[in-house]
Amino acid sequence: MESRMEQLLDELKRKIIATLNLIDVTPSQIDPDAPLVGGPLGIDSIDVLELVMMLEKDYGVSIDNREEGARILASLRSLAGFIRSAHAGQAG
Repeated sequence: MESRMEQLLDELKRKIIATLNLIDVTPSQIDPDAPLVGGPLGIDSIDVLELVMMLEKDYGVSIDNREEGARILASLRSLAGFIRSAHAGQAG
């Protein structure tokens, strides 16, 4: 179970780097527990919109409002947890 979470975290790291063109960042440099927005990656509100579009396209999940987005995008780990719980809900 844990390995699936780690796989998802690694996948999200690569997608975030590609989506936001973070050319000087490698997946190993992204701390899954560090703040995503306003954290060491320098993600701003425009980047958040790009991430939300990528999440909808690639994972079929949507973020409906700013408060929900702030909670979901608090860290990479919280984002991965949101995707997993959304997919678990769809499977059942």
